[in-house]
Amino acid sequence: MNKFFEKNILSIAMIFMAMLFWSCSDTYKRVGEEAQKKIFPQGIGENFVLTYTELRENLDSEDVKSSKVISVLTSPISEDFTNLKFPYRTFPNGLVLDIYDAENRKSVISADYGIIYSATNLIDLQGNVVVDGYDGKKLEAPQLFYDQTNEWIFTQEKFKYTNPEEGTIMDGEGMDLKYDKSLSYVSAHKTYGLMLIKDEDLKEETNE
Repeated sequence: MNKFFEKNILSIAMIFMAMLFWSCSDTYKRVGEEAQKKIFPQGIGENFVLTYTELRENLDSEDVKSSKVISVLTSPISEDFTNLKFPYRTFPNGLVLDIYDAENRKSVISADYGIIYSATNLIDLQGNVVVDGYDGKKLEAPQLFYDQTNEWIFTQEKFKYTNPEEGTIMDGEGMDLKYDKSLSYVSAHKTYGLMLIKDEDLKEETNE
């Protein structure tokens, strides 16, 4: 009788444990909660052109004066996400940004992909980013950020800076510059590799 009772108690305990395990088991099918929600643009534009202008002089009341083009952004495709809480616009097929200085001289920034954050006026440029100054200077990097408001370019990635006026090529990692349309002043966080020097400079140092 005792053995029969013990067997029944053991059976009940095993059933109870199984029920407890089943009730505690994770029956949730992980098919979407962890996945990022898809966000679709509210509009897609082809052969997109965006022109930035500024007034040459301050306007008085009811005054009309001409404006000056400071930059023109062109792209084959533009995706509009400006309806979101943090609005932005993407350029999945690349973009070209023409920038004009006070003398109307043009520098060009190009990239394989770009994002404009409307709230901060910041452009994130990605993939084969090239900045061609009007004077022949060139800056190349896999990614650059361009702050349009403060005319500031910066990156933490590797870069290559070519200055044909001085005959130099500088490689580095991480840089920032106050963009004056001519790439005159590049502040590098770290430089490495070779820096080419013009023959004239080398001769002057040798004679000294």
